[in-house]
Amino acid sequence: MSSATQRLADMPRNRGSGLPSGITSVCSAHPLVIEAALLHAKGRNADVLIEATCNQVNQDGGYTGMTPADFRAFVEKIAAAVGFPLDRLILGGDHLGPNPWKHLSSGEAMRKAGAMIDAFAAAGFTKLHLDTSMACADDPVALPDETIASRAAELAAISEARIRQSKTQAPSYIIGTEVPVPGGAFEALDHLHVTTPGDARATVALHRTAFSRLGLNEAFERSIGIVVQPGVEFGNADVVAYVRDAARDLVATLDEMPQFVFEAHSTDYQSGEALRDLVSDGFAILKVGPWLTFALREALYGLNAIAEILVPDAVSEAVPVAMERIMLSSPEHWLKYYPGDAREQYVQRHYSFSDRIRYYWSVPAAQKAVDELMAALEGVTIPRPLISQHLGHLEPLVADGSVAPQACALLLASVTRVLDIYADAIDSAS
Repeated sequence: MSSATQRLADMPRNRGSGLPSGITSVCSAHPLVIEAALLHAKGRNADVLIEATCNQVNQDGGYTGMTPADFRAFVEKIAAAVGFPLDRLILGGDHLGPNPWKHLSSGEAMRKAGAMIDAFAAAGFTKLHLDTSMACADDPVALPDETIASRAAELAAISEARIRQSKTQAPSYIIGTEVPVPGGAFEALDHLHVTTPGDARATVALHRTAFSRLGLNEAFERSIGIVVQPGVEFGNADVVAYVRDAARDLVATLDEMPQFVFEAHSTDYQSGEALRDLVSDGFAILKVGPWLTFALREALYGLNAIAEILVPDAVSEAVPVAMERIMLSSPEHWLKYYPGDAREQYVQRHYSFSDRIRYYWSVPAAQKAVDELMAALEGVTIPRPLISQHLGHLEPLVADGSVAPQACALLLASVTRVLDIYADAIDSAS
C-alpha cells in the first residue's frame, strides 16, 4: 500500500484520536486541472486524490474515451512531466455502479457495472465508491435499501477477486448514495435535506450485512467513508452554504461509527470557513469538480479578452465564440439543465456554476481555439492593469510576485487559487 493510500485509510483513526484530517477529491479529467492539482500538491508536499466517475471513465471508454487503465496512464504522464511522486498519488473511482447502463435490465446493467469495477481494481485504483442506488429498466422507481446494499456487495466481491488475482493494492471503499444531483441542482435553492442519523446508521448496517453474506468481512473493514448529504449544494446561480447546527445530529453519529468519516459531494463554491467546518465535523473527503473547471473557464475568457487588446486578429476564432458554436451544435450536455429563454440559456451555457461547458473542452474545435489563444499570448508579459480588469481575482497574486503575468501561469493559477481554499481549510480544521 502506498503511503498516500495508507494515510487515506487512516483518516477515521485520526479523527478518533482527536486529529481531524481531510483531503480534497479532485473530480476532473481536464489535463490542465490535473496538472494544477499535481503542482499544487507538490508545492505543499501533500498527497493528491484524483477521481474519475463511472460516466467519465469506464471499460467502454466513457465520455472521455478512457478506460481506467488509460486514465491512470494519463494522470501518471502528467505527474512525470511535473515531477510529482507517484507514492503521493491516490486514484479513485466515483459512483461505480450501473448508472451508465441503467436503461438496461438490472441483470445486464450489473454485469456491465461488474466489468467496470473489475477494470478499476485491475488498474490499481485504491478508493472505490460503490453506488448502486439507481433504478434500472426492470426495477421499481425507488430501489429498496437492501437491494442497493446487496448490489454494492456484489461489486465489492468482483473487486476483491481482481485484487487477489492481480495482486494490486487493496482499496478503501466508500459506501452510501445520498448525494446531490451530479453537476449541481436544476432549480433555485434555498435549503436542503440533511441526511438523518437513522439513515446513516442504516446505510452502514445494511452494507455490513450484505458484505458479510458474501464472506467480505475483511473488505468491509476497509470501508472508510459514508456518502451523506451535509446540506451543501450549488445550482446554476445559487450556492447553499454549510450550516453546522443543521448537521449536528448527523455529525454526532460518527462517534458511534469510529470506522468511518463522511464524504461530502458538491462542496464547490463553499467558503473557506464552511470547508474548514466540514472537515472539523468529520466530512473528511471534500469533493470538488465544477468549481475547478469554472475557474479554468474564467481564466480562458479573461485571457481571450486580453488577447483581443494586445494581439488583435491573432486567432481565427475567439474562445467564447467557438464554445457557443460548439455547444449549440451539440446541446445534449446542457439543454435539459439550463431553463429559461434564449438569453438566460446563453448566460448559463457560459457562466453557470454547474459549468456544463466543461463537457466540451475536449472537442477538437474547442482545443483548437484554446491552443490558438495560448499561442498568441506565448511570451507576452501581460500588463497588470489588464490583469486587474479581466482577471481581477489573480491580480493580487501577480502584484506580490507569486504568479508571473503570463498566460500559462495565470491559467494554472486560477485553478490553484481554488485548490488553495480547500488546502487552507483542511490545514486550519480542528
